[in-house]
Amino acid sequence: MPLTNVDGQRLGDSVGEKLGNRNLIINGAMQVAQRGTSSSTITTYATVDRFRLKNANTDQLAGTQEQSTTAPTGFSNSYKFDITTAETAIAADEYFSVRHAVEAQNLQHLEYNTSGAKAVTLSFWVRSHVTGTYAVGITNSDPNRNIAKTYSISSADTWEHKTVTFPGDTAGANPNNDNGVGFMFDWYLAAGSNYTSSDGSSWGAFAENRRAYGHTANAIGTTGGFYITGVQLEVGNTATPFEHRSYGDELERCQRYFELISNEGDTRGAFGNGYCESTSTAAGYIYFKTKKRAAPTVTRSSTVGDFNFLHTSSSMAASALTFDNQTTTSCQFNFTSSGTPFTDGNGGVLTAFNSNTSTISISAEL
Repeated sequence: MPLTNVDGQRLGDSVGEKLGNRNLIINGAMQVAQRGTSSSTITTYATVDRFRLKNANTDQLAGTQEQSTTAPTGFSNSYKFDITTAETAIAADEYFSVRHAVEAQNLQHLEYNTSGAKAVTLSFWVRSHVTGTYAVGITNSDPNRNIAKTYSISSADTWEHKTVTFPGDTAGANPNNDNGVGFMFDWYLAAGSNYTSSDGSSWGAFAENRRAYGHTANAIGTTGGFYITGVQLEVGNTATPFEHRSYGDELERCQRYFELISNEGDTRGAFGNGYCESTSTAAGYIYFKTKKRAAPTVTRSSTVGDFNFLHTSSSMAASALTFDNQTTTSCQFNFTSSGTPFTDGNGGVLTAFNSNTSTISISAEL
């Protein structure tokens, strides 16, 4: 029989407020920032995990993206874009947005392309130095369809809570049941006419001129800050209170897409075990903390001499360190020493060299 009450309490439509795992956004409270807390990069992932900036054709704009401690009540962090050099005029082919991607296989329950296609509601806290009408858009990547809705910021430099509902798409296919991009969300800070000139307020075949329909504000036209946090996406027409998850839970979800391994200042912080292939080379494996979305790209911090292969009592800084044979769970490292301290066949450990900061980045981002 269906479950309708627990201990005399009837389960109504608001039951979602009591249950977890309803928020389809990862790191919506902006708690996790593995790459760092500030960066002048304005085109990609650089600070807060799972959120990035998307910049199309701006020619003056400069600023920093940050994990900020400026946040509304109930939150500790936000994702901030601080405009330090303004884009004085928005050309037709320019736009700038905050972007978040949702993996396709996490959206199978939406039942698109059926009469029962489900609406989704996006809620978030936002703060901007520029008031006006802003657009937030979804691109459904697999059937290549998009939709945009608007919200208003009424008071400058003031936290405001927004709720935007997108209807279910009864004509477009569901996202594929795979590990690719499902929904791509863009919160627009500015958008030229090439992106706003066609009505995109309902689902339709993807077109660039639909993606920011209704957007008129120019938040990058003057210096100041745009902040966002408390981002939640859930099935249905109603926004429920934000689903706070533990830091450890959120970190593990983020590490499906990106993992940073660091010695964190430890003189002998270890990265992986291996063996000596000759008197000057070694190889081994690094095992990831979380299974990745796909075989990742693996890179190291820029100074190769910050890495060392510790072998019995002998160690020496690297002159080369590369990675290959990547899978969703591990990769191989290939170490070349700047000298000949090794004994062929003996075991060892890839570590930091002295107290130098060493990092290995593992990226399977959407």
